[in-house]
Amino acid sequence: MALRIEVRDSLAEIAPAAWDALVGEDGCPFFEHGFLYALEKACCVGPGTGWGPRYVLVRRDQALVGALAVYRKDDSYGEFIFDWAWADAAQRAGLPYYPKLICAAPFSPVGGRRFLLAPGEGAAVAEALIAGARAAVVEEPATGLHFLYVTEPEAERLEAQGFTIRHTHQFHWLNAGYDTFDDFLARFRSKRRNQIKRERRQVAEAGVTTRVVMGDDIDDAAMAHAWSLYRSTVDKFFWGRRYLNRAFFDHLARDWRDRLCLIFAERGGEVVGGTVNAVKAGVLYGRYWGCREDVRNLHFEVCSYAGIELCIQRGWRRFEAGAGGGGHKYGRGFLPRITRSAHEILLPGLDEAVARAVAHEKAQLAAELESLEGDLLKPA
Repeated sequence: MALRIEVRDSLAEIAPAAWDALVGEDGCPFFEHGFLYALEKACCVGPGTGWGPRYVLVRRDQALVGALAVYRKDDSYGEFIFDWAWADAAQRAGLPYYPKLICAAPFSPVGGRRFLLAPGEGAAVAEALIAGARAAVVEEPATGLHFLYVTEPEAERLEAQGFTIRHTHQFHWLNAGYDTFDDFLARFRSKRRNQIKRERRQVAEAGVTTRVVMGDDIDDAAMAHAWSLYRSTVDKFFWGRRYLNRAFFDHLARDWRDRLCLIFAERGGEVVGGTVNAVKAGVLYGRYWGCREDVRNLHFEVCSYAGIELCIQRGWRRFEAGAGGGGHKYGRGFLPRITRSAHEILLPGLDEAVARAVAHEKAQLAAELESLEGDLLKPA
């Protein structure tokens, strides 16, 4: 049967089960219906936010067989694949860089499949999705199409379609089959191993312990703490932006509770800090952190060590602690991993300039990652 392409500005009319069947059991949790629609219902995306949903759908007869979560962007906030320099170059050349269309999970610098395909579907549906997204660019009209944090096979597909592939990187922790946290520490040279032990000991000596709350154990009080911790961080810094609101956290508690993993740091029964995380298919995703008082090394404890220990206890295979902070993550066992994005810019001159800049950036990154010689770790 022929494929039919549609573009929708809301997930309201798409059944959660039908959408999530495309995401799959091993797909990125931040593309699940419960997460994306929570952003809509809480008005974190939509009119006035800089994020306009343009979901590209492919149907065979009435069956939903493919989808892309595409958004019209009027700025580059909340994307984490930074293209401000490109926008500035366009402005200096008298070219409008916005609006653009991006395929991404809003406010979530997390990799995974962007082409959401029904089981058994492949190239034909993927090509239809690209065609649908390109048609949406013309319909807006927008200045280009950008796929953020794609998988390597998706990058290859998009490159074959003429997209420019950009390399960036994050730091991920990988579980090598450790039985205990001490097994993990054994990989380090003694100086770094002792430093990690000292950092954890200083948190404990401050009377702080950690507690994990997941799934049905997450109650209204836990979500109130989660919102408060998120707010404390974004309000603390001049560059912080409240992309999310309390209503969004409430929607997550109702519709996405089985993905949530909260790690609280407590003293005397009171929450003094913690993280809001997600977990799916053996992968822990660190998202938001906050604290109510300064406790030495608390950030490392709740953002790194407690999550690593939880992964070891549960047998989870990977811990993605988010974008940024490469130096302190590498020193605590997180290793660099290439992240990829794909860009098609429809502004004459700027597209060639971006392609040259991205090629240079890619070479620099390769050299930088090669220079990490594992001086913190024992020789293999």
